[in-house]
Amino acid sequence: MSSQWCRPNSATLRWALGIVLAGALASACMAQPLTIESLSHFPRTTLEIVTHGHPDQFEVWIADTQVRQEQGLMFVRDLPPSEGMLFPQSAPEVAHFWMKNTYIPLDMVFVGEDGRIEKIIANAHPFSLNVLSSGEPVIAVLEIRGGEAKRLGIGVGDRVSWKNPGA
Repeated sequence: MSSQWCRPNSATLRWALGIVLAGALASACMAQPLTIESLSHFPRTTLEIVTHGHPDQFEVWIADTQVRQEQGLMFVRDLPPSEGMLFPQSAPEVAHFWMKNTYIPLDMVFVGEDGRIEKIIANAHPFSLNVLSSGEPVIAVLEIRGGEAKRLGIGVGDRVSWKNPGA
């Protein structure tokens, strides 16, 4: 038997390590089932966006914990035009989202430190694993029904405000 056959080269080792790590990751993911909390348990508030002097109001769920932010609007099959979900941040940070397990297109509205819209990603594609980023630090992200920002004329620079529940 050749001694080379017994000593795998570095490419073979990387391949084998990749297989082992992929298996470990899959096992870990399968061991921790995805727990979905009913949106009826999320806090709610009214959010307002002022566009060209005209206020538009949305009734929004607040993803106020890490677990709720990870869940977001996954598995939601319909979102009325006047509803959405707010992802407030404890401090400004670059926000990254994806559409895993999300059945409906969404507009992602990124809110800067001054309360103005910094960026809008329109009609994010359902089920996409592409990372959608604010690009700049933001204090919140609002998800609304896909196409709603355009329909209402909401754009970069418009002012967003909301009251924290219980405040």
